[in-house]
Amino acid sequence: MGVLMSRRQTVEQVQKVSLAVSAFKDGLRERPSTKRKAEAWGGQRGTLEHVVQEVQEEEEEERPEAAGPSQTQREKSRANRAAWERLRDGRGVEPEEFDRANRFTLPAFVRPTRELHDDEPLEISLEQREQVSSDEMCEICEVWTAESLFPCRVCTRVYHDGCLRRMGFLHNSSAVEVTETAHTETGWSCYYCDNLNLLLTEEEMYSLMETFQQCKIIPETCLTQDNFLHYKHLLHKRRFERPMSEEQEERAALQFSALDPDKKGHVEWPDFVSHESIVLMQKVRPQNSLLRLLTAKERERARATFLPLSQDSQGLISEGECRKAQHTWFRKHQKEAPSCNVSISHVGPMSESSPASSGSSRSQEKTLLGTEQEESRPVDWPTFLKENVIYILAARPNSAAIHLKPLA
Repeated sequence: MGVLMSRRQTVEQVQKVSLAVSAFKDGLRERPSTKRKAEAWGGQRGTLEHVVQEVQEEEEEERPEAAGPSQTQREKSRANRAAWERLRDGRGVEPEEFDRANRFTLPAFVRPTRELHDDEPLEISLEQREQVSSDEMCEICEVWTAESLFPCRVCTRVYHDGCLRRMGFLHNSSAVEVTETAHTETGWSCYYCDNLNLLLTEEEMYSLMETFQQCKIIPETCLTQDNFLHYKHLLHKRRFERPMSEEQEERAALQFSALDPDKKGHVEWPDFVSHESIVLMQKVRPQNSLLRLLTAKERERARATFLPLSQDSQGLISEGECRKAQHTWFRKHQKEAPSCNVSISHVGPMSESSPASSGSSRSQEKTLLGTEQEESRPVDWPTFLKENVIYILAARPNSAAIHLKPLA
């Protein structure tokens, strides 16, 4: 009877044999050719256990020689022998055993390019589900180990926490958060998916930098609410040659609050750049082009959100349900507030004379006016994807900030 092997077992077996052959070839270069028995190797080529045994026997033969190897060579020989034993025992290689100078270097990033026909309609089936699985090996060291790997909730990459620390992508302050959320429904985004600015092309990035320079935005600085609103006023006047309306200014203030969930009074620079990047993409790219940016995991989450809502035979949902779905993508890891243990249900109604109540009441009135019209418009699966794709992309970062606040 044959032996069934899982995908991980297959990857492990291929990885072991590949590393064994590579290490064996390195050993051939270091040892005299007279010590190599070609006949023995030819008969035992495919067996990893025989290769390990042969190397150990040859090392024992070389020990009594007068002209022994140097200290460096002996240390390298011990390291190679330990690596062979790990391969033989199937234990893999630990991240801390790699050469940091050669292994842990920042990967070169090439910005994406727009394809010629990326604005053409893209068909994403609702019924045909996708089998999504994360990679087997760490994206940084490219080695599978028995220790826990942190999967990205957007792409298929996985990482060792030690590799992330050596690359400078994981600090002590965020290590606990990654550990707690990586294997939960909330998930954790890797350093590629966490930065929305990496989705921009060279031309789009140049346009964004030029806008920052013209509006006198200083890089790597925080923006207060006054600075944020002043920047939004300049952008609107440049684009439409007229000042912002009261409703638009109120929407900009709500966006600032969404970018400042901890109520610090300012927006961090990475959150501001991610917000402006997603706003630029929403302005210059067609929805079909944005759909091509969705990963298999994001498409599956969209199906899992739409299917329970479409209970009728036609596969339609209401406009109100589509709007509610736009808020569900922002599943952030909220930090507990130590000073507040009171449930919102125990708090009395807000005073009508308060400023927060006056601003929110106007928004609620405008929302209620269009509720009946929204509920009457049916939304199918392709329309649901097009109207939610920008918010799915905006929800990628790990930050608690909401980088594109959906309309109420």
